[in-house]
Amino acid sequence: MSKFVHKVAVITDDQVQGGTASGREDVSLQLGGRAAMALKLCLFSGVLLAAVSPFAAKSADDIEPPVGYRNWFHVNTMIVDKASPLFAELGGMHNVHVNSTGEAALKKGGPYPDNTMFVTDLHEFTVIDGSYVEGPQKGVAIMVKDQKKYAPTGGWAFQFWVGGDPKKPLVTDPTKQCFECHQPKKDQDYVYSTYIP
Repeated sequence: MSKFVHKVAVITDDQVQGGTASGREDVSLQLGGRAAMALKLCLFSGVLLAAVSPFAAKSADDIEPPVGYRNWFHVNTMIVDKASPLFAELGGMHNVHVNSTGEAALKKGGPYPDNTMFVTDLHEFTVIDGSYVEGPQKGVAIMVKDQKKYAPTGGWAFQFWVGGDPKKPLVTDPTKQCFECHQPKKDQDYVYSTYIP
């Protein structure tokens, strides 16, 4: 298994607006290795977690994709396109949402109460005449806060379902696949996303 290098590509609004794509550009998105995909998805899914604990993290097997998350507060949208070194495994349009339990904490910068959920709705996309257009769903990533149940991973659970299908979970080892990359934002309760008024 290849080692994931902690490298983040930041795509600014200026880069998106100043794109050089013209006409219709089909963007083909491929899922790489399952572990690498899950790890990289967790990195962009909104939540960063605390230092690695010597205890095994509990599985998020009991978590299912929530219903109605597209009606939750929309935190942000990020597009990972061909210019990103993560495109092969992570390319797509990432729409990040937070439930009402976590919305107030997001606006304050944390900490997040138990039952906070961040969902990343990952879609393929095309570029048509310089505009990014959402395409079919690639998957759904979730982070769920429960301080006691998920204490070894900073109080957060992780899961990703290919195509949003609850029968296709990708995260089998949340510590190695997600948690190890979720340490730099401890001061924000391990959450990358910030509130933009």
